[in-house]
Amino acid sequence: MNLKDKVPPHNLVAEQATLGALLLDWDALGNVISYLRPERFYSLQNQKIFEAILSLDGQGIRGDIVTLIDELRSNGNLEAAGGPAYVSSLTDTVPTSANVEYYAKIVFDEYIRREVIDLSSKSISEAHNETITSELVLEEAQKRIFELSDSKQSQNVQHVQNLVGPVIENIEKVYKNKKELVGIPSGLTELDSMTYGFQNSEMIIIGARPSMGKTALALSMIQHIAIEKKIPTAFFSLEMSNVQVMQRLLSQESRLSGDKIRTGALKIEHFQRLQDAAGRIYLSPLWIDDTPNMKLLELRSTARRLRAQNKVQIMFIDYIGLIQNENSKIPRHEQIGEVSRSLKSLARELKIPIVVLSQVGRQSEGNKPTLADLRDSGSIEQDADVIMFLHRERVETSGEGEKPQTIPTELILSKQRNGPTGTAKITFIPRYAKFENASLE
Repeated sequence: MNLKDKVPPHNLVAEQATLGALLLDWDALGNVISYLRPERFYSLQNQKIFEAILSLDGQGIRGDIVTLIDELRSNGNLEAAGGPAYVSSLTDTVPTSANVEYYAKIVFDEYIRREVIDLSSKSISEAHNETITSELVLEEAQKRIFELSDSKQSQNVQHVQNLVGPVIENIEKVYKNKKELVGIPSGLTELDSMTYGFQNSEMIIIGARPSMGKTALALSMIQHIAIEKKIPTAFFSLEMSNVQVMQRLLSQESRLSGDKIRTGALKIEHFQRLQDAAGRIYLSPLWIDDTPNMKLLELRSTARRLRAQNKVQIMFIDYIGLIQNENSKIPRHEQIGEVSRSLKSLARELKIPIVVLSQVGRQSEGNKPTLADLRDSGSIEQDADVIMFLHRERVETSGEGEKPQTIPTELILSKQRNGPTGTAKITFIPRYAKFENASLE
């Protein structure tokens, strides 16, 4: 039999049993709402009936056969739903509502199978279309798969009985290990004392004007997290190439001037330090993606893969303004808003901290940045769990000397959803493009 001649997967008995169970017990709707939408029913009649059930629920009306038929009649959908006789017969298909979730899962499973067939057909059609690039074909296929994967809302409602124990255990663990951070340490002592490290599921924003050192700060943190602490880390570098990133890391780790490394103006004795630093970086669990003009969907896909295959525990993104939204026709602030919400959702999905760099507006030049200075979208301020700003004086950096020049810098913690705000004193060392604790220099 030709594939086109096959009837799409469906189970009309399960659809009828689901609707019948809901008419027997209206409260059972809460048990199936995460699985079902009107379009997930195969039968058009059943789609219209479930649509009416949702409409009644939205009006605060407890439905039954009479109110459901009246709702369908008032919406002009009674005949499309099979008429009063069909609606009335639904309760005859099931004796009890006890298994309503089981029926709903069958309906949902058949819907997923139909969707997989549909998206596969679309991908096959696009693959045969020579006017569409293979990259776009692959991206669209990934997009459909991930949208389908997210089609079932997760059940996160739990009774407090299930929550008290783990929370108490965590408090006891913190009590016994007072000196240990709960989250991932940034390596900056004053910052870590306020945040207790970067926490899972949080989106952390680092904002600053251009050339203030956002990337240098991120790489300083990465050097501590991935190279020193051996914590699996990913860095999405949308502005710098992976070669430039490696040169920066080599400078920080070897404490050799970045200019000397880039130009090759090194002395013989420098090469041993450089090789030792390269060896430590080589052994670190660090993954770098320097794809330019990366689209949001591509970033999310790569992030999921890094989390699943490499057990990455923290991600850095440099920077939010360079992430391309699939819908380029909407205003810029709306694009950034969608990116911000998506990154926050991604942090929660992957259960890891995601550190995102962001530029601040020109109005903050020379002044301490505030939350109002974040560029392009107020959504960033709303979505972020932690927001910090770099602030230092713009000074001319001196050439090579016996002692590296240091610039006092403030790391202003302006927002922390679950902790205090304040300012951490740190030091910028231009020679290595590196930030360190102020007490070290």
